[in-house]
Order: sequence, then C-alpha cells, then structure tokens
Amino acid sequence: MEVTIPPATGRGALINRRTLIKTGAALGALQLAAPNLISARGEAPIKLGWIDPLTGVLSILAVTEVEGAKLAVEQINAKGGVLGRQLQLLVEDSANDVGTGVQKAHKLIERDQVDAIFADVNSAIAYAVEGVTSDKKIFHIVPGGHTDPITGKDCKWNVFRICNTTAMDAAAITQTLVSKFGKKFFFITPDYAYGHTLQENFIKRLKALGGTYEADMLPINTADFSASLIKARAYKPNVLLNNMGGLAQIDCMKQFTQFGMQKDMALGGALFELESVLSLPPDAQTGWWDMEWWWDQPGVPHVAEFVAAVKKATGKPASARHWFGYVAIHSFRIAAEKAKSLEAIKLTRALENEVLPPEVALQPGNIAYRAGDHELMAGIFTGEVHPPKGDPANVFTVAAVVPGEQAAGTVEDTGCHMTYPS
Repeated sequence: MEVTIPPATGRGALINRRTLIKTGAALGALQLAAPNLISARGEAPIKLGWIDPLTGVLSILAVTEVEGAKLAVEQINAKGGVLGRQLQLLVEDSANDVGTGVQKAHKLIERDQVDAIFADVNSAIAYAVEGVTSDKKIFHIVPGGHTDPITGKDCKWNVFRICNTTAMDAAAITQTLVSKFGKKFFFITPDYAYGHTLQENFIKRLKALGGTYEADMLPINTADFSASLIKARAYKPNVLLNNMGGLAQIDCMKQFTQFGMQKDMALGGALFELESVLSLPPDAQTGWWDMEWWWDQPGVPHVAEFVAAVKKATGKPASARHWFGYVAIHSFRIAAEKAKSLEAIKLTRALENEVLPPEVALQPGNIAYRAGDHELMAGIFTGEVHPPKGDPANVFTVAAVVPGEQAAGTVEDTGCHMTYPS
C-alpha cells in the first residue's frame, strides 16, 4: 500500500489540523520499504527504525522528515542497497508523547531487530530514546530534535545529530535581531526540553548585548495565544520571538497578525520552518529567522537535483526537514560502507569527522559530524521571511550562511565528555 501526501497548492498552501492528523496516521501505519526487497543473494534487508510524531502538533514537520528518509531509501536501494542488502524503513508514530516514543524504540529494537534508530522531532522524545539506544548499544541518529544535552552534557557514544543545537540557532540570529530592531525581547516559548534550552540560549546572548526581556512558557500544543500576546503588547518589546513549533507556531503567527501587532513590534526567532511559512497567509509570512537548510542555492552542486527529486516524490518544495531525513539515511549508508559493518561502535567510529559528499551535504563547505560531540557542523541560513516572490516557495531571502563551527563554539563549551565501551 502506498500513501500519497497531497501536494502543496496555491500561494499559501494552507494545511489544517484534520488533514495533517489523517496524513500522519496513515504514514504511521506504514512500514516504509522503498521497495521492501531482498537482495539477489537472498539476504534479509537491513532494518532501520524511524520514530517521529506523525500525529499531533509537530506532525507537519515529522511527516516531511519521513518523506526525506523514504526518498533516500528508494535511491539507495535502486543502486544496490548497503553492503549488498536492501534497506527497509520501519516507521513508528511517537504521537508527540515521551512514553509512547520510548515504547516504540523498545519495540523496534527488541521485536523488529533494527540495526539503527532515527528519532525524534520532539526533543524530549529524542532525549529519552537516546537513553534506550545507549543502553541497548544501537546506533542512533537524531534528525530533528534540537535540545542541547543530546550532543552536550548527556552526549552518548552511539548518538549523532543532524539539526542544530538550540545554542547554535540562537547564536546565529540574536545579533541580527538586536542590530535591526533593538535589545528588548518578548519570548513565547514551548514548555518542554527544546523550548527551555532555546530560551536559555537566547537570554544568555541577549544579556551579553545589554538587552532585557519578558517571557511566557506555554504547553507545546497551545492553540490560544491571546493572553500571551496581550502581555507582549503591554511590554512593548522591539521583537517578539515566537519559539513555538509546528501547528502551535502557525496558530501564534495567525493571532499575532489578527491582533495587528506587526505595526507595534518586529517578529523573529530561531526557526520558522518552510512547512509553517507556507501554511500561513501572506501578512503572517514575516520576520527574521534561521533556516537550517534552504532549497534555493544557485550554483551549489546537486541542490537542484535534490529539490526536483523531492518535488517529484511528494509534490512539495524541499525543506530542511526533507534534508534532515535524507541526510540521516545517507549518513547510515556512508558509515556502514566505510566500516564494512553494521556494528554500532564501528558505525560510530566511521562517521566521526566524516565529511559528507556534496550530493548529501547540499550546501557549501565541508559538512561533517564533529568527533567530540557528534554534532553535524552544517551551515545556518539566516535571513528574512516574506510573502512569495515568483515561485510559491520563494518565501525566504538568505542574508548570511553562518558556519556551524562558528555558531557551535568548542566541544568544551557543550559540556560533552564522550566515553566509549571498552
């Protein structure tokens, strides 16, 4: 059975909660094998376990990550697979719940006998699953969970991360927001692992620049932001930082513009992802933000090919989340082929300091997983969100690409002290 996710259409490509939940549920029911084949030698496929919140407030991002992973699996299998074996992608829905995510990790490892785990958009789930994979000695890549301890003070030898830390995202954009708008910030932040570390890092950067702030922390699935927006209007900040994610961020942006607050203050923050931008009316497509990957990179090798492949497979413009999923699967392939093994410790050693090839990195520079903390040192695209200019997906103008190493600081700064099994 194959599920086709409806393509984005029109200027705003509006996405409602019911459509996302139905699509996520359908995806969660699938075990995506692309295709589910066994090699000519009769060997069993290599099983890869993928856990993401395909239903709930972050589903708009999780579904896209799975699409990117599926594309990579299809391409790799068409070229003969990994170590002569096909890849089989087993997808589970964490339902944006830590307990469910941990349960799914145990199922994939203990019952399905996967060779690697990929999890999760939700930072709290990614962090909890890290404990499971470390205990079970299973190779684990975190495609899109940002909270700092995963590759910081609680780093594990078997865990790598593709998306930025919240420290990296805050470092890349804070100076720009202060320079353009001023030093008085108001934060609307989700009250869970990602939001906690993101706000802490913004405050650290802001105070160093002599700034002041007020903040509201809200449940991750908040839909009504009126009380927080009233507080923000009374505080009269230079910038409102909308740190919510997925459908919650979309709701907050809509209400901000409905209240007419764009006349009173600027908008900005760490992440305003393409999926969310395209789900909003033009007057809410605004502000200065980070993008962790961007589709429009003229002259950069292989980017246009990837964008076209995503469009053909999904009907959607390529986003950072597509790239996360794509890089995750290819990183496993690169490590396995280099190590000539599926053993977790050998995969780990093979991937440390490994520079991604241009057709996987899809951006300028030498993009590699830093050995000291296993964080991918990818560029951070900072710039301005705006209504579409020509192409419906042309909603962001890149002002700068901040090198990952510059934003990340040193390994010592992260608090990571990597230890390996003897």
